[in-house]
Amino acid sequence: MLGMDREKIKSMAPYMGLPAVAALLFFLRAGKTDIFILLLFELIAGFGYVASVYDLKFKKIPNNLILAMICAWALAMAPKLILDADSAFSLVKEAGLGFLCGGGLFLFVYLASRRGLGGGDVKFMAAAGLYLGFSGILSAMLCGSVLAALVGFSLLLLKKIGRKDSIPLAPFLYAGILATIFLT
Repeated sequence: MLGMDREKIKSMAPYMGLPAVAALLFFLRAGKTDIFILLLFELIAGFGYVASVYDLKFKKIPNNLILAMICAWALAMAPKLILDADSAFSLVKEAGLGFLCGGGLFLFVYLASRRGLGGGDVKFMAAAGLYLGFSGILSAMLCGSVLAALVGFSLLLLKKIGRKDSIPLAPFLYAGILATIFLT
């Protein structure tokens, strides 16, 4: 590529799947889903992808990404509030409940497990709740958590990790988010 060295290309490689996820979501959901909801789904699919890759690489989710998720949701919602206030208020209420549910349940687990869950995961699910709403965030959390438990348990049985080891949760939460937006 023009002016790019191998290391730069290598560092970008994990993000190359993002356009495929976005295109698949568009082709499977376009025409079946309200265009505004499809926009929200595309945004959370993109942000979730980046969060997953980052969590796999660095075992954390950056606060800047969470802030970008919240700002993008607010920017997407602003014209909806102006053009279609009635349905926008309903969406904002659902999003607020999703934010509180996603963040609240994961905050409870974070505190109850003595920080066995990462703080970035708490913030990520709170922000994801804005996009998915109350019912969507519940199914995403359930799918993602069950998948993480199954993989973690399998890794323990195979002795690939020990009881004190951790696995990044964002990729599993992202799988739950994708399952929710593809199957609803």
